[in-house]
Amino acid sequence: MLKTAFGIAKEEGLTKLWQGMSAGLLRHVVYSGTRMVAFQFLRDDVFKKKPDEHFALWKSAFCGITAGAFAQYIASPTDLLKVQLQMEGKRKMMGLPARVDGLSDAFKKVWNASGYKGLWKGSIPNVQRAALVNLGDLTTYDYAKRFILMNTTLKDNHFVHVVSSFCAGFMAATMGTPADVIKTRVMNQPVDKDGRGLLYKSSIDCLLKTTKGEGFSALYKGFFPIWLRMAPWSLTFWLSYEEVMFTIRTNNL
Repeated sequence: MLKTAFGIAKEEGLTKLWQGMSAGLLRHVVYSGTRMVAFQFLRDDVFKKKPDEHFALWKSAFCGITAGAFAQYIASPTDLLKVQLQMEGKRKMMGLPARVDGLSDAFKKVWNASGYKGLWKGSIPNVQRAALVNLGDLTTYDYAKRFILMNTTLKDNHFVHVVSSFCAGFMAATMGTPADVIKTRVMNQPVDKDGRGLLYKSSIDCLLKTTKGEGFSALYKGFFPIWLRMAPWSLTFWLSYEEVMFTIRTNNL
């Protein structure tokens, strides 16, 4: 991973490590906003969670899975655009001409080629992954924070948020890595003239063939780089989120 990063910085400049950042920011505005609103709605309005009561783990898990899957489906077009912009650096290194020139150009070309359905191309594997990642992230953070506050003398402060976010990042990587492996294999497999995969019929078929042929550990190839990406993201997101919520509460917004 570090070798790849150094190679990109050396060949194209340090700023190329942020290729597709505009699409990435747009994606997280849509994705993170949707998943948090959906999670809180399910937890507080559907399951009627009260601030000082025990909230069953299965309920929290249901909220996390559902909110993650729904948010990813809504954000799938921005994911597609982000990947297209990030691939331009690779094409440049291979001496190929650019296919898109910015976020709006990428959107127009996808729309003109495939219509609105094209914006959701490959969304199913991403939705499956997001459901598992948010089972690890949203559910773990909510449960860990509540467990600490109810079973220790610690107050709702930055230390509790850091510990909870560490747990959330680790569990998100643990839950999300198998889905990442399956998604990558399904999306990168060779296809026939009709676009059907030659190696796997579906994500489930890929899961079964991978575990049967390579063992369960094959599902965790690349765990460390994924955790290195998710850990700082989880810490940054949850600390920022708690600050925003504190500001809203104290100012009665």
